[in-house]
Amino acid sequence: MAWLVLVVSGFLETVWAAALGASKGFSRLWPSVLFGGALLLSMSGLAYSLREIPLGTGYAVWVGIGAVGTAVYGIVAMNDPLTVGRITCLVLIVAGVVGLKLFH
Repeated sequence: MAWLVLVVSGFLETVWAAALGASKGFSRLWPSVLFGGALLLSMSGLAYSLREIPLGTGYAVWVGIGAVGTAVYGIVAMNDPLTVGRITCLVLIVAGVVGLKLFH
């Protein structure tokens, strides 16, 4: 259960990061509200997961999922550039996250 909660929390990190950008410095109400709710749920899930998963592993997986998710969101929804270098780096992050799970 801890791993499932950690993965969901990582995806929620993507949500709050995207909402933070959309909030335009907290000047827009609903993206700011979404940011706060997703942040609270994401951090709570991370904290719950760290009861069973070692800190270094849990935090790295959480950040990795959030970083890849946010980068993919930027590419798909915000027209961020899609380059071979970016794809390579994202694949390496995913490989690291999978490796941390496999060697846990």
